[in-house]
Amino acid sequence: MPAAQHQKENVTSRRTSAAVSSVWPLDMVSPAIALAFLPLLLTLIIRYRYYFVLFYRAVLVRWVQDLLTGISREERVYQYILTHATAGDPDSVLDTFDHWCSKVEFISHIGPKKGMILDRLLKEHCPLTVLELGTHCGYTAVRIARSLPIGARLFSVEMDEGNARVAEKVIRLAGFDDDTVELIVRPSDEVIPRLREDYGVERLDFVFMDHWKRCYLPDLQMLEGSGLLGEGSVVLADNVIFPGAPNFLRHMRRSGLYEHRIHRATLEYIRGIRDGMAELVYRGVK
Repeated sequence: MPAAQHQKENVTSRRTSAAVSSVWPLDMVSPAIALAFLPLLLTLIIRYRYYFVLFYRAVLVRWVQDLLTGISREERVYQYILTHATAGDPDSVLDTFDHWCSKVEFISHIGPKKGMILDRLLKEHCPLTVLELGTHCGYTAVRIARSLPIGARLFSVEMDEGNARVAEKVIRLAGFDDDTVELIVRPSDEVIPRLREDYGVERLDFVFMDHWKRCYLPDLQMLEGSGLLGEGSVVLADNVIFPGAPNFLRHMRRSGLYEHRIHRATLEYIRGIRDGMAELVYRGVK
């Protein structure tokens, strides 16, 4: 390339750079973009702050504790209950559970506030045969068992073997034997069709759902088809707003099989996240 042409291009490049810099200095581009997005970022943080708290407590803290302790979160809560609760006292077990979940690590289950709605419904209906779908650590199983009338029985279904081992220990620590709470370690879609044949269940007076939300609707329809729901049978489903079970709610409203209502609440142990439970009372096919 001729020297004159090369010099001309360098001059042109310097002029172009100078023109850009005079309009918007290069060293100010990044801070300017950051400042432009700062109001949006602050708005998102404020609006979704409780979800960030949930992510921190439910995911990050659990991940760190898993690495540090080498045992599961469910085993950690059992160890805490074992050393802090009074054996044979379900109220003490539940109170200790609540303290651990609110102050130490987050575990998703019905919790104390929504639990009071469950307590009230159990006392109102006095069910003799109860089915729980999703035992997890046994918190709700203990809560249900303590409210049952004499001679009643709870069948609690949990598909995860590790969770079931913890739940078994928590339930027995609270003072309930196998005659009151029978833990079934199988997927719900395998258990429901065999409740009559394998467990002698002729009618379910009360069903509590707190397992995978995508299973709510197929399991409810399976219960309808099984003939185990009779007039007045109650189905109570947790977390129908967050994380949500829209197909289940749609069926509840459109099927014509239920009287229903939504109990508004917040997510357990995390204030500011709206949630709720669906109460269905089966009235059968008209």
